[in-house]
Amino acid sequence: MDLSDTREIAADRMTVWAAILDPEVLKACIPGCQEMQGSPEEGFTATVVQKVGPVKATFKGDVTISDIVEGESLTLTGQGKGGPAGFAKGEAKVSFADTDSGRTRLTYDVTAKVGGKLAQLGSRIIDSFAKKLADQFFERFQTGLEPADNSETPEETSKEDEALKKGWIGRMFSN
Repeated sequence: MDLSDTREIAADRMTVWAAILDPEVLKACIPGCQEMQGSPEEGFTATVVQKVGPVKATFKGDVTISDIVEGESLTLTGQGKGGPAGFAKGEAKVSFADTDSGRTRLTYDVTAKVGGKLAQLGSRIIDSFAKKLADQFFERFQTGLEPADNSETPEETSKEDEALKKGWIGRMFSN
């Protein structure tokens, strides 16, 4: 299964870059992630619970970050075993670029593979599920970085209010 998409995030590129390397951000953005430990340099171990069609499994696996070009691109690679349910492997090549409006253009290309009982579900179900997972991850990531929609005018906004307007990821990196 292959998937590509682009998102424009209302945050500067280095904030987006720092966020994607943060284990707490990754844990919060990966659907079904119960636990994540490690560092970008050494890799992460993760426990993820997912239900694909009639098959529910707890995957224990590893996430590594490679091909790092600081502030510009990286590759996230994950693989996990779900016991009798089978295994899942995936890779996301992610690139970051500034836009003329001061936002960050995040582009990703995802490849995913499954085996075992999961593979028996059929490619249509697996492809749909993998697309949903990738969309959920990057949607959570984008929502966490962008400011909340607020109709106040700038004159009515204090510095404390300004911090509250940032997404939860943005607040982590503004301190």
